[in-house]
Order: sequence, then C-alpha cells, then structure tokens
Amino acid sequence: GGKDRRSGLILTIPLCLEQTSMDELSVTLDYLLSIPSEKCKARGFTVIVDGRKSQWNVVKTVVLMLQNVVPAEVSLVCVVKPDEFWDKKVTHFCFWKEKDRLGFEVILVSANKLTRYIEPCQLTEDFGGTLTYDHMDWLNKRLVFEKFTKESTSLLDELALINNGSDKGTQQEKERSIDLNFLPSVDPETVLQTGHELLSELQQRRFNGSDGGVSWSPMDDELLAQPQVMKLLDSLREQYTRYQEVCRQRSKRTQLEEIQQKVMQVVNWLEGPGSEQLRTQWGIGDSIRASQALQQKHEEIESQHSEWFAVYVELNQQIAALLNAGDEEDLVELKALQQQLSDVCYRQASQLEFRQNLLQAALEFHSVAQDLSQQLDGLLGMLCVDVAPADGASIQQTLKLLEEKLKSVDLGLQGLREKGQSLLDQISNQASWAYGKDVTIENKENVDHIQGVMEDMQLRKQRCEDMVDVRRLKMLQMVQLFKCEEDAAQAVEWLSELLDALLKTHIRLGDDAQETKVLLEKHRKFVDVAQSTYDYGRQLLQATVVLCQSLRCTSRSSGDTLPRLNRVWKQFTITSEERVHRLEAAVAFHSSAEKILQECPEQPEAFNEMEQFDEIEAVGKSLLDRLTVPVVYPDGSEQYFGSPGDMASAAEHIREKMKLVSLKKQQLRQPEAATPES
Repeated sequence: GGKDRRSGLILTIPLCLEQTSMDELSVTLDYLLSIPSEKCKARGFTVIVDGRKSQWNVVKTVVLMLQNVVPAEVSLVCVVKPDEFWDKKVTHFCFWKEKDRLGFEVILVSANKLTRYIEPCQLTEDFGGTLTYDHMDWLNKRLVFEKFTKESTSLLDELALINNGSDKGTQQEKERSIDLNFLPSVDPETVLQTGHELLSELQQRRFNGSDGGVSWSPMDDELLAQPQVMKLLDSLREQYTRYQEVCRQRSKRTQLEEIQQKVMQVVNWLEGPGSEQLRTQWGIGDSIRASQALQQKHEEIESQHSEWFAVYVELNQQIAALLNAGDEEDLVELKALQQQLSDVCYRQASQLEFRQNLLQAALEFHSVAQDLSQQLDGLLGMLCVDVAPADGASIQQTLKLLEEKLKSVDLGLQGLREKGQSLLDQISNQASWAYGKDVTIENKENVDHIQGVMEDMQLRKQRCEDMVDVRRLKMLQMVQLFKCEEDAAQAVEWLSELLDALLKTHIRLGDDAQETKVLLEKHRKFVDVAQSTYDYGRQLLQATVVLCQSLRCTSRSSGDTLPRLNRVWKQFTITSEERVHRLEAAVAFHSSAEKILQECPEQPEAFNEMEQFDEIEAVGKSLLDRLTVPVVYPDGSEQYFGSPGDMASAAEHIREKMKLVSLKKQQLRQPEAATPES
C-alpha cells in the first residue's frame, strides 16, 4: 500500500528461514502484479526484499527471479540485509554491476537506512516506518472481493443467458432455453448482499497512524476495486431485475399451465368416469332394502366426486387470485377456464343432487308402500278371523276398530299415490341430464314398477273394502241379533214384573159395583199392556230366528227365551183370568146386593121371590170361597193374590155386605109373619 518518491507502488517480499518455494513466490508475484491498473504499473515498482531472516543465495535467487517476472515494471530493488552482512557472498556477486543485465537497480541496505530511499510514512513498522498495515485484514478483504468478482461474473453470464434466451425465438425456444438455464448456480440475493457489504467496507475504511496523526487514504487496489464492485453491482441489479421478471412470467405461465392441466383433469374425470358412474345408476330399487343399497352406492360415488370438487374449489380460488392480479394477456384464458370448470362442476353436482333426491323419493315411496302393505295384511287378517263376540258392545268396538283400520288404509293409499306421482314426475325429468343417452327403457321399467305397486295396493285395498262391507253387514246383523235377544229377555222381565204386580197389588174387589167395574176396566187395560209386551217379545224372537238364519248361527233365544216367555205368559193368562172371574163375581154380588138394599120397604111385592136373597148369598159364599183358593199353574205351582191379610180384608168387606143383605131379608120376612096373625 505504500509508494516511493516517484509515486510507484512498493512491493515487499519478506523471506524467512525456511526454504522458500520459487514457484509459489512466482505465482504470488504474478497475482499481486495483476491487481494495480496499467497506469499504476507504468509508474514502476519499488521492491523491498527483506532478507534479514534468509540466506544470501535465496535472496540472490529472488532478485534474479524478479528479472523474469517483472523486469520492466521494477525500477528499484532494496535488499534489506541482516546485521551480520554476507561479506563473502557479496564479493562474489555485485548487483550494481549487473544493473544493465537485470534491468533495474539493486541496493543492499540495512533496515534503519531504508528511509534514505523511501519516506517513513510509506514504510511499515517492520522497516521503521509509520504506515499502518494489517496483512490478514487485506487478505480477507481481497478474498471477499475475488469471490464476489468470480461469483458475480459467473452469475451475470448465467442471468444474461437466461434473460436473453427468454427474449428471443418462438415460444418453444423460449421455454427450452429457460428450462436449460432457469436456476443460477448461486443465489443472486446472496451475491448482491455480499457485494453491498464489500462496497460499504471499501467506502468506509480509514486507517489512522499509530500516533493518531494524518489519516491514510485507501490503497490504490481498494480504490480500483470500488468502481469495479459498483459496476458489477449495477449489472447484477439490472440482470437480476430482468431475471425476476422472467421468473415471474415463467412462474405465472407455469402456474397457468398447471391450473389448465388440473382443470382438464377435473373436467375429463367428471365428463368421463364420473358421468359414466351416473349413467350406470338409473334404477330406483323395488324395495326399501334395494333403495338403501342404491343410496349407499350413490354415497360412494358422491365421495369420489367430493375429492374432485375439492380440487375445483382450490382451482377456483387460484384462478380468482390470478384474475385479481390484473394481467390483461391472461384474463380471457383464465375466464374461459373458470367458466368451463364451473359449468362442468355445477352440472355434475346438479346430477348428483338429482340422483340423491330421486333415490330419497324412491325410498320414501317404498317405505309408504311397505307400511300400507302391512296395514292391508293386518286388516285382511282381522277380516279372515271369524267374529265371535260375547255381546253387542264388543261388536261395536270391533266394528269401530275395523272402520279405523280402513280409514288408515285410505290415508296410506292416498299418501302412496302422492309419493308415487312425485317420483314419476322426477323420473320424467331424468332425460334432461342423460348426456344424450336414451333412458326411455330404463325409465319405463321404473315407471311400470311404480304404477304396478300403486295398482296392486289399490286392488288389495278394494278387496279389503269389499270384505269390510260384508263384515260390516254381518256385524250390524249381529248387533241387531244381540239387541233383539236383549229386548226379548227384557220383554220376559217386563211380563214377569206385570205378573208379579198382578199377584201382589191387584187384590181389591171394590166396595160397590161401580168401583168393581172400574177395577175390571183397569184390569182389562192392564192385560192389554201385558199382551203388547208378549207380542213384542214374540216379534223379537221371530226376528232373532231370521237373523240367525242369515248369519248361519244358532240363537240362544230359541232354546231359552221363548220357553220362558211362553211360560210367563201362560202364568199371566191364568192369573188374569182368575182375576177377571173374581171381579166379575164381585160385580154380580155388589149389583144384586145393592139392588135389594136400595128397594123401598113399602113395596114388599117386589120381594115376592125370596130366591133372590138366596142367590146373593150363594154368590157371596162362592166369592169368599174363591178368595181362599190359590192360582194353580200348569207346572203345578201355586200363587195367592196378595198376602193373607189382604185377602182377609177383601173377604171381610164381602161378609159385611152379606150381613146387610141378610138383615134386609129378615126385615122383609117380619111383615110377612105379622100379616097372618092379624
């Protein structure tokens, strides 16, 4: 870094005790001499050969080597001799005598006298100077510079090749050149950072003297390196900017090609294997299990489509991002890709949804059909069981249950028709997404199956309705039969109650003829009521016989109710006749007695015949005797009218009237007895 008095650069060659390799020294000198500019070289070099730690023959060899390495550039060679001079060696070889042959002047000088030829400020401390110099620092900086120069030069060539290749030729040539040289051997960012750090170091470096005196300017090689580094950095920035644009364009083109490739993969699969899967799935199944199996198969198809739909979503986002970037040259192509992808995906998604809805409708249809079939089976089973109810209430309950089941079947059939029609409507729209495939045959099978199920259910329901009508008629007849039996039994009970009332309450015979006639008239009306009850019971039993014949069953009335009815009626008839006889006898008794008792005593001629009194007495006695006799029925049983006290009261009243008649008779006889005596 130092300079001689002619402003020539100073080159210091330190020698050591070890053997010095001349080849290495020659290479090193060549390298060092290549650093300065031609202008600096023209001013010449002052070479300091430090031989204080070396041998004379080594020093001589080095000096002679300078003749071959840098003969023209060397103007002065200062050989720094050791304190013990090489007297013998020098006597054999005098450099000053060889000046003409060597081409430069060689002087032997001690270190302390070197300042005679070179200013102290241009000498390092090793030679008694004040020049601050750190060889390791210089070496490190030089290595960094050399590395930067080498890497930047190589990188510039690579970037130029990449950039120039991207600007010329056809698209094929452009892509081929980019593919061959797309990635530089080193990272441009790293090289640029290294260059900036090096330039900053070269621009900011200052060396101060050891005494803090005059500052030292950068060495010529460093001053020379600054513009070289700046030039390289400018070139690198320019080429790197172009390279980044090339990479951006390439990345965009690569991304566009990848998107286009993925779009075509999605489109080709959806329009190919995806559509073929849907084409092969046209059936709706003939049962719940079959429809569920088809649904499971469709879910597998949907699962496969979901993977491609996920790719579609990702691609759509990438295309949207590229569209937002606003590159006019790619907008048309991107929009076309986006539209194509969206059309295919939405169409396929619509087909999947249509197929899913169709299978769901088919499953609901078969579910309703199965429920309806089970209801019809239950109704048919109920109709096939013979009805054997215990009473009319159970029949009414069974009939109500039958009607409820029939109503439920009606609702089920209506629901089946609605589901079937909805399913038929969906099937009729299936051709709209068949991709040109004729699905008429497949649809006809589905339509025939649906219509067949609905017709079969309608026929089964009609048969059940017919059977329900028959069963309803039969059950209504059975209800009527039970009602007739109950009413007939009730008629027997009523007749029994009338008989019981006749025996227990119809006791009085009347106090006179008028009252007795009234009682007799009431009795006849009472008998008419009993007759109506008996006739009603007979009619009910006759209706029971007719209903039993219609129902083909044996009525319990013919063996139980009818004999009871006849028996009670027979007993009532006998009792009623006895009651009539007694009332008629009482009427005759009261009429005769009242007639005699009401006759005036002044007309005795009316009573000429005493036999009338005898007749009244005979009737009264006969009536009293009848009151004591029980009513005897055909089965040998006996019944009395009222209680003994009631009968005694009625008999007492007859006796009192008989006493009056007897007294009247005596009164009439007394005048007759008095007449003969007079």
